[in-house]
Amino acid sequence: METVQIRGRRRREGGSLKWLVLICGLIAMAAVIWFGWQRFVPNNEEVTPEYGKSHPIIVKGSVLKESAIIEDGSVKVPLPVVQQALELADAVHYEEKTGSIVLTNAHKVLHLKTNSLTARINSKPYELRFAAEVKDKLVYIPTAPLEEMYGIQVEYDSKSDIVTILLAEQSVQQAEAPEETAIRTEPTIRAPIVHRVLQAETVRIWGEQDGWYRVQSSNGVLGYMAKGDLALTDVERIEPLKTEPPFIAWKLLGSKINMTWEAVYTKTPNTSKIGPLNGVNVVSPTWFELINGKGDISSKADRSYVNWAHKKGMQVWGLFSNGFEPDRTTQALATVESRFHMIQQLIAYAELYKLQGINIDFENVHTADKANLVQFVRELTPLLHEGNLVVSIDVTPKSNSEMWSVFLDRAALGKVVDYMMIMAYDEHWASSPKAGSVASLPWVEQSILRILEEDEVPADKLVLGMPLYTRLWTEKKDESGTVKVSSKALGMEAVSKIIAEQKLKPVLDEQAGQNYVEYTEDGAKKRIWLEDSLSIKARTALVKKYNLAGIATWQRAFQSDDVWDIIHQSLNKRP
Repeated sequence: METVQIRGRRRREGGSLKWLVLICGLIAMAAVIWFGWQRFVPNNEEVTPEYGKSHPIIVKGSVLKESAIIEDGSVKVPLPVVQQALELADAVHYEEKTGSIVLTNAHKVLHLKTNSLTARINSKPYELRFAAEVKDKLVYIPTAPLEEMYGIQVEYDSKSDIVTILLAEQSVQQAEAPEETAIRTEPTIRAPIVHRVLQAETVRIWGEQDGWYRVQSSNGVLGYMAKGDLALTDVERIEPLKTEPPFIAWKLLGSKINMTWEAVYTKTPNTSKIGPLNGVNVVSPTWFELINGKGDISSKADRSYVNWAHKKGMQVWGLFSNGFEPDRTTQALATVESRFHMIQQLIAYAELYKLQGINIDFENVHTADKANLVQFVRELTPLLHEGNLVVSIDVTPKSNSEMWSVFLDRAALGKVVDYMMIMAYDEHWASSPKAGSVASLPWVEQSILRILEEDEVPADKLVLGMPLYTRLWTEKKDESGTVKVSSKALGMEAVSKIIAEQKLKPVLDEQAGQNYVEYTEDGAKKRIWLEDSLSIKARTALVKKYNLAGIATWQRAFQSDDVWDIIHQSLNKRP
């Protein structure tokens, strides 16, 4: 009886095992069928692409978070899209207080306002069909002026409701479908279809993933197509912006700039008393000054000085200063209208006095005004170029001084102006607690290198500013035994007179790269680092070493009789 029970149990266990094997086999077969279905049987479901918004914007194959406004078939795009996705942050400026929008390029400045069809390009009226507007706290700009100013290409398909924007000079690979196929939502044949592609239809390719291309159809729809379903064709190249010929700032080919500033305090000097300025080809008189926050500019310009300079073969680049007054500078730079008011005056003065350029000298400026200064120069430069005027700006060597250095965005300014004068002097300034050179050679070279390397200002835009003055330092102990340091600026001839009177013999200060003298007078030590032929030649050698655009000297009245010949010969002497 026991044996029979054991055998029955074995028969039942064998039957269960067969069922288990059968079930596992069925599961495996189902898995194979499912896998084959997923891999080889395409999904024919068609869906309408959803972008979560109306009028979606596509740039470089990506749907942006912002959407467009469509007005009578024309497109308006949000300011963040223009500045970021279209890479025009430096070129498009919005002033919320007045609703002003300024578009700048190398040749034009376009002013428009929200809710207004009135605009101007440079100084002429510009017709707008659709106004810029503010909606849900976003500024929307019509694309027509953007196309004209920056060469972008805007496509809007009313059926798909998609806006596609292509950048000037952008290149996009195209492909053609040899036979009818489809664009899908994901890189798999099981993903739904968003667009049926007809035979020979062309699509744009924006990327690839796992054997699939990320594509965009002619009506703007994005999705994926298998690589095997497409044949690569042409590369679509968006035309560059059609512009005027580039402005040529310096027309004396093969010649470096040899400029000297003419400091004008009350009236322009009597030109009959100015000796020969051998080799000088540009003079920059300090004629124009900002006098209030409205942007009004005073002038000391003198037509007879211009006539004298032109007869000597020199260009005249009038200097425009902010008067080193930070608060009035803040106000004048703050609005589109005050900036444009300054620009209009400078253009008028340039025309009236037949100038060839404007030299900007803004110093002692709040760091908060950095961006507005750059914007002023962006708005100024195309308009001055339209009048055939050279635009240059003076900058200090880089330092941590908020009011004298940090406010200068040298990298941004260097992309706009024709020339940048680095005022490489006052390493030791008038009230310095320590006596030293106004501009030691290592300090000057380091100042050049920092702007060339850190700010990437092109060497052919950089002009080295050199001092024609030095400082007479006085070191004297007070009753407590503390050494008090004071100084006064002296021109080259005044220093030569001291050397002769005191019967001094200059010695080389190798660390400064300059000649040096010292003497005692009235119980005080007197020290001078000389500006002479040695220092002039050494600095001019730096201009040639780094292939800079030239030199500028501050200022003409500090000269010695031989300085111009030294500079001219050093600049033009071949190695």
